Amino acid sequence: MTATELPPKLAEIRDDFLELEESDRLLLLLEFADELPTLPPRYADHPDLLERVVECQSPVFMFVEVDDDSAVHLYATAPRESPTTRGFASILSQGLDGLSRQEVLDVPDDYPNTIGLTKAVSPLRIRGMTAMLARTKRRLREGAA
Repeated sequence: MTATELPPKLAEIRDDFLELEESDRLLLLLEFADELPTLPPRYADHPDLLERVVECQSPVFMFVEVDDDSAVHLYATAPRESPTTRGFASILSQGLDGLSRQEVLDVPDDYPNTIGLTKAVSPLRIRGMTAMLARTKRRLREGAA
């Protein structure tokens, strides 16, 4: 899958970032942080179902599910004091929501490097987002087995 073949929502998110000056990209990331969807009660009431993303500096927990219509949903939680991490989780949660298992698996592993934030945030933060995407894909592969 090439960058032009990204699922529409992820392509739109990437394009939104790339259209901005580098300094304004952090502001957009903060907007995403504020838009991280809340956990549905079935996960909020059972945090033990969520998996820690240990590669992230901040405590990020996530769960990937495939619904009865074969649509993928990524649920994540991250502290408000960690807006970069929350923003990355929100981008993935919103960008992958409703895609098929195969569409998510086809997202390039380096997607986090393509949204224009590699100079604005630390490499460690980008690796955290890359780890979230990799963990999502791993969960989907395990579920397909």
